[in-house]
Amino acid sequence: MEFTNKRTMLITASLLLVLAISQGIYSVLYSTEISFSRQVAWGLEALVFTLLVAFAGTSMVQAKNAQLGWSAIAFSAVLNIVQVSIGLTLFSTFGKVAGTVEGAQPLIGGVVSLSFMIYYAAKLLLGLAALVFGLSFIAKGGKAIGGLTALAGGVAMLANGILITFGRDGFLPSAVAGASGMIATLLLAICLISLYRKQD
Repeated sequence: MEFTNKRTMLITASLLLVLAISQGIYSVLYSTEISFSRQVAWGLEALVFTLLVAFAGTSMVQAKNAQLGWSAIAFSAVLNIVQVSIGLTLFSTFGKVAGTVEGAQPLIGGVVSLSFMIYYAAKLLLGLAALVFGLSFIAKGGKAIGGLTALAGGVAMLANGILITFGRDGFLPSAVAGASGMIATLLLAICLISLYRKQD
């Protein structure tokens, strides 16, 4: 099977759709305090992000246009792999140290802050990708989906940019950045699928 530009585009869109849905499910489970395995949930996300790096990177070099959008998707996936890896490996380790060693509590706070900084940067890049592909789809006649995707991308960029600049203790709740990024990712996936269908 040859991985043509169209095929890698569809696979990338499908992976983004899986991520948006899985993050939505994770958010619901977390907010309703339903017990679940974070190892499995984050591990599966890391697996999808790893595949996303490969396919978005391939689309970036195959594409005749919108390379900025593909680059943003690929590098957001790289950042997300790092962020998820920190959560899976360092949260529990530093949490145990902070719980047993006096004066070590700031350690876990620093690790969590690092993780969120990477998270916001990744969401900002996905917002950029949504903006790029949304505008691209508007130019091809898809004003409704393209406009919504571009708008969601702009909001995600603004929200996550604010949190990167002012931190989690600033005036914008962290959940706003996460939700805007998730919506932008979902619309980005739909927009890419729509662009795929418009190709010859």
